[in-house]
Amino acid sequence: MTQTAVTPPSERAVRKATPGGARAPRRSGRRRIALPYLLLLPALLLELLVHLVPMLMGITMSFKELTQFYIRNWSEAPWSALDNYTVAIDFDAPVGQALLKSFFTTCLFTVLSVGLCWFLGTAAAIFLQENFRGRGFLRTLFLVPYALPVYAAVITWAFMFQRDNGLVNHVLHDQLGIGDSPAFWLIGDNSFWALLVVSVWKGWPFAFLTVMAGLQNIPRDMYEAAALDGAGVWKQIRHITLPSLRSVNQVLVLVLFLWTFNDFNTPFVLFGKAAPEAADLISLHIYQSSFQTWNFGTGSAMSVLLLLFLLVVTGVYLLLTTRGRKTSDV
Repeated sequence: MTQTAVTPPSERAVRKATPGGARAPRRSGRRRIALPYLLLLPALLLELLVHLVPMLMGITMSFKELTQFYIRNWSEAPWSALDNYTVAIDFDAPVGQALLKSFFTTCLFTVLSVGLCWFLGTAAAIFLQENFRGRGFLRTLFLVPYALPVYAAVITWAFMFQRDNGLVNHVLHDQLGIGDSPAFWLIGDNSFWALLVVSVWKGWPFAFLTVMAGLQNIPRDMYEAAALDGAGVWKQIRHITLPSLRSVNQVLVLVLFLWTFNDFNTPFVLFGKAAPEAADLISLHIYQSSFQTWNFGTGSAMSVLLLLFLLVVTGVYLLLTTRGRKTSDV
């Protein structure tokens, strides 16, 4: 007597739910692979329209003799080959000398601003790791400069830096008696320090927020074990906190560097279209070279040179930090 194999009900249900046998997993696998690209597509299109297309147009303009006579139809401007780049890097000529001086000013400003932002943000984040009354209020208060609109914050600082009726001179000169007369903060050599104060004030909360997030991944057991071994606060910060934050700090320093070196809004709102010579950052200098002299070809060439510089610095920085991370892991 022959016996017929009976298919279990669960297996029949699976076959009905997935017709075609092995084809269903392949389709689901393809959908899983395509889903991330579909989700990234709007962002890629926006990046293409907002950044890549204008960047390509700027590179094209840097090879043209684009002056005020060709603004209505810049595509008809004659090609100038590398003449705009030659003018920009001719450091014996006034244009090249001014660009070089602005570049060194920007480098000094960036180093000081990034260093102070990182130091203040890290110190505040480590301090607020401990539980005490009012910690939540201080965390919220420290994030206020980062949450404020840039234009509103910088305009407020511009009023505070006024010579005759500004709050800064009122406190320093009138209340504390520093200096024989109220200082000029928006012109002259003091403009560099005024710009630095505003940049650090609005930039250090981002460092504070980033470091504070990184501190959440450090186990408390490590601090407790170090305390049992007799390690004080400074040794714990040096041997536990800072090494654990190495990967966070690598990204943080790079982001702060790119933001600060390219910062245009802060000096533009603080000083207007023409910044003092002491605070002539390269972003505002390129703007003046383009829109004040109506020489968009030279200004575009300066922008391309700035882009190449930032790409080289970023590549070298990533290479060095990646090698350092591999060495420390070994």
